[in-house]
Amino acid sequence: MSRIAGALRRTFGVVREHVGTDHFGNKYYVVPEQKTWTGRVVRAKRMVEAANPSEFEYIEGSIPIEWDAWIRGRRKEPPSKEELMKNISYREQIKQKAQEVEERDQVLLEKEYGAGPVAMPRTVAKGHASAASFGQETISEEPTSTANTFQPGSWMPNTKK
Repeated sequence: MSRIAGALRRTFGVVREHVGTDHFGNKYYVVPEQKTWTGRVVRAKRMVEAANPSEFEYIEGSIPIEWDAWIRGRRKEPPSKEELMKNISYREQIKQKAQEVEERDQVLLEKEYGAGPVAMPRTVAKGHASAASFGQETISEEPTSTANTFQPGSWMPNTKK
């Protein structure tokens, strides 16, 4: 009987069982373990038929996490409709809670920074407070130039130190 079934499979294509469909319309199939005419065992395969076959690139989120785990063999049984709906509602609750926390955080930030940034220092000190020149502006002897007026070799370093 298995030789007849194998001949029929080779004639009419691969026999695959429809396991389920997700809310995007993707269809999931399993090809059971088979023996070839030489006696070699071909292990079972899991596959997905995309709802939009013209899309050749994978878009993140186009396969639900539960089905992705089943396709990759991380779980033995395909997800049930109840499990999928429960997880979708759970994700929506998490998104709503995250939005509420973000809004509360934004209100707190507006209160704190209403008159200006709280963390902004009023004075900026350069150097160390124990130095004799602390707080005094000194004219730098370093060369300054713009790209328009700079001539190579025109600046000579100061020799006195």
